[in-house]
Amino acid sequence: MDWKPLLDAAFAARRNAHAPYSGFKVGAALLCEDGTIVAGCNVENRSYGLTICAERNAITTAAATGHRRFRAVAIVADSDPLTPPCGMCRESLQEFCDDLPILLANLRGEQRETTLRVIFPEPFVFAPPAG
Repeated sequence: MDWKPLLDAAFAARRNAHAPYSGFKVGAALLCEDGTIVAGCNVENRSYGLTICAERNAITTAAATGHRRFRAVAIVADSDPLTPPCGMCRESLQEFCDDLPILLANLRGEQRETTLRVIFPEPFVFAPPAG
């Protein structure tokens, strides 16, 4: 897989992050099934519950433009060790795909590939009541 376009988009999105409280800026870029790249950054709020992560920002932007199937995601943060998606983002990604290649990267050039299934082996399963 050629990660460079996704990684470039994630780095660019990270520069737009709004993180005045934590200072922890994150960028994410999704590769949609049709080859479109959709990026997002984290946007904090003084009421932390209103904060949106970069991954969910990318997912909602993709959904708003008609994209529902993803082939990969790249995530960039200034962290050591590399930062995987939080629990809410894992659940949100899983809503659209059972598995997904993930590239984690930081500003020091470290990178690690994983998959959604590896970092999130048991997602929530909705089972409506019978009847």
